[in-house]
Amino acid sequence: GNSPADIFLTVDAARLAKAHELSVFAPVASKILESRIPAHLRTDDWFAFSTRARIIVYSKAAIKPGEAQTYDDLANPRLKGKVCVRSGSHPYNLSLMASIIAHEGEAKAETWARGMVANFARAPKGGDTDQIKAVAAGECGVALTNSYYVARLMRSTKPEDVKVMEKVGIVWPNQATTGTHINVSGGGMLKTAPHKEAAVKFLEYLASDDAQRYFADGNNEWPVVDSVKVNNPALEALGKFKADNLPIAKLAMYQVKAQMIFDRAGFK
Repeated sequence: GNSPADIFLTVDAARLAKAHELSVFAPVASKILESRIPAHLRTDDWFAFSTRARIIVYSKAAIKPGEAQTYDDLANPRLKGKVCVRSGSHPYNLSLMASIIAHEGEAKAETWARGMVANFARAPKGGDTDQIKAVAAGECGVALTNSYYVARLMRSTKPEDVKVMEKVGIVWPNQATTGTHINVSGGGMLKTAPHKEAAVKFLEYLASDDAQRYFADGNNEWPVVDSVKVNNPALEALGKFKADNLPIAKLAMYQVKAQMIFDRAGFK
């Protein structure tokens, strides 16, 4: 209540949903935001400003690409002892699980989580870059990571990073069905904002062409405004893919259930 802030910006629908749950946001009515940001990438009180994908990386030496084409494949017994991933309590994995609940229901989502746990090469630890490096080192065959971690390594000139990327391949999951899970960076106006008019103008600015390019390029992500094009060699090298257009509010809706399922499945 005493904060001087007008705007709260963060990453991942899970964190934005938590802010909404804590009632820190005020609803924003803006024709500019409504016209520029697709409906599935905004709610009444927070907006996505860039997107990232949750993708699969695999060891070129140990795994055939066809063995890991979908998120479901990560729970297939043929990958037993080959899956690396960060903690199940991390927002990136909670949002992926929320999308699976939204698409397939709680029962199938829990079956998937248990299958994943059964396939772990080791207990979840580290961040997404650690998972990519573990695949390259042969510690595991496949891993989940956000796309910008891959793009960051692709743009690196460090010899060790170049070697890592020579050893791993990339899969856009679920291309034949729902599309690859998408998450966001985003934000909204605080309920306690001392400068509400300026706050709305700033959010609108973040949806402008220039800000969209800056916002997306700053972390190797994609703009939410369809007409904006970025000049990012790593993103271009990753190629085009079918994205899941599940409304971002659904990711927020199932966060608690996602954590409960992971807990029951032993996904720590």
